[in-house]
Amino acid sequence: MTTPDKDTPLIFVVEDEADIARLIAGTLGEYGFRTETFGTGRALLSRARRAQPELAILDLGLPDMDGLQVLRELQEQHPCAALILTGRDGLTDRVLGLELGADDYLVKPFEPRELVARVRSILRRYQRAASAEPARHTGARFAEWTFDIGRLSLLHDDGRELSLSAAEAALLQTLLRRPNKILTREQLIGERDLDPFDRSIDVRISRLRRKLEDEPQDPKIIKTVYGAGYLLCATVEWLGPGGA
Repeated sequence: MTTPDKDTPLIFVVEDEADIARLIAGTLGEYGFRTETFGTGRALLSRARRAQPELAILDLGLPDMDGLQVLRELQEQHPCAALILTGRDGLTDRVLGLELGADDYLVKPFEPRELVARVRSILRRYQRAASAEPARHTGARFAEWTFDIGRLSLLHDDGRELSLSAAEAALLQTLLRRPNKILTREQLIGERDLDPFDRSIDVRISRLRRKLEDEPQDPKIIKTVYGAGYLLCATVEWLGPGGA
């Protein structure tokens, strides 16, 4: 058993079933993660104002508010990685969760080892995104947009400013690192074994297009290369602390 320390990732767990909450916290603790558990969505959101987790595990069926609303407010106010944990096996809930910025989902009942594997996969993707560019880079300019890495925001030359979820920001960084190159869905999603029916990347690409493109149905910036993957069509200029 590994004892968590203050430098290990902090994971928030909101789950109103005490036995499941203890199982999740105990399992993650065995693998060296720090956890804080909450029985309501409001309790998690209140705590997020004082402490920033690397990942939030969100049950959809909460007593005080819907888990998707918790996800929406968390991504708007304190963006972080997110994993949906739910007893609902419907496609609509999963797609909506991904639309709102979740990185992955797991349906109850679940195997604790699968939970750990998915948590590790999500955190690895974010760690790679954070370390892939030299520390001097604070953002990037492309296609009349300026991406602010620290603020997870996009500023257009016309003055429009848009916020990004943590998942959207990580995906955008991956695309920006390899402009004008085709990236497969496997490359974009990271290490997790890709189910051929898993559309999580497609959902996030669609969400990014709605923010970046004048006509999302006829994209000019993020293009689909059918049968191959996605292509960011733009010149990218990385920015430092003092600007370009």
